[in-house]
Amino acid sequence: MKKCILFLLATFTVLGAWAQDLIVKIDSTRIEAIVAEISTENVRYKRYARPEGPTYVLPVAQICYIRYSDGFVEDYNRTKTQVAVAATTAEPDAARIEEAKIEHPVVATQQPKAEPTPAPAPKATPAPTATAAQTADADHVMRFEVGQYYDYNGLRGIVVVTYDDGAHGLIVSLDEVMIEWSTFRKEELCTVGATDQHDGMKNMEIVADYIAQNNLTWDHFPAFKWCRDKGEGWYLPSIDELLRLGNNYNGGNRMHNNRQARTRFNDHLKEHGGERIDGKCFYFSSTELNEKFPMSSHMGLEAPYIFNEIPKYSKFLVRAVHKF
Repeated sequence: MKKCILFLLATFTVLGAWAQDLIVKIDSTRIEAIVAEISTENVRYKRYARPEGPTYVLPVAQICYIRYSDGFVEDYNRTKTQVAVAATTAEPDAARIEEAKIEHPVVATQQPKAEPTPAPAPKATPAPTATAAQTADADHVMRFEVGQYYDYNGLRGIVVVTYDDGAHGLIVSLDEVMIEWSTFRKEELCTVGATDQHDGMKNMEIVADYIAQNNLTWDHFPAFKWCRDKGEGWYLPSIDELLRLGNNYNGGNRMHNNRQARTRFNDHLKEHGGERIDGKCFYFSSTELNEKFPMSSHMGLEAPYIFNEIPKYSKFLVRAVHKF
């Protein structure tokens, strides 16, 4: 724990000696913060009053603007307006795509683009086991939407992320397990190097290399082994992939209590023999923080969405993901 605090102190010293930033959300909520990291999808920050406290994650789509300690203002709301104005002079499809990227940074799900032909080809009939989950456009490309059941080419799960007009994305396993991240304790604790926050498959590859180089087995990494045993392509999600899962499980926005979205998601899981998502318990990600702690996240509404104090040798929930 002391190492973790020292690491955070060093990080935020570099970021501006605890200078105060102001985050203003689109609902006018004001957050006095220390902004640590900004991506196209999320802003990670510490509360200014508790710089030693947990790291919070806020989707960019919920932010109006950020005023940094040096006076610079990053106006996210104005950026959205500019995109909307520009879209009126752009090609219709291009405008739709650009708007989706801004308004829905976590997942941009779009309807299939109709081919401009006098007589479009008939749509392909989906497989009986996935009638509600997939459609085919004139080019016979399967399209999927977030929250729907996926059953294609022997791969089964619930769609949690889509891109390329729904032709590709990420599914989560129907089942889950409570299991350790790794079995090492006390003096055996070690850093594996699985620090990728965006792609859990990269972390799986790093763990595989670590096992080979140190004459270990997958049994030393139960969470990774459980995902790997599901078959080729299944892996333990990164922290960002877990955050996307939590966001979309709640209907794409954790600012509002969308019980219908969660119920629909869980109903699809139950209908196809799966287990409901536990919105109150933390799930392990494949992203490693240090020798003792991985990064974990929950699926609920209350921030913070990331928790970094669950030891690797503790048993917590795990779900596998697979790209399609």
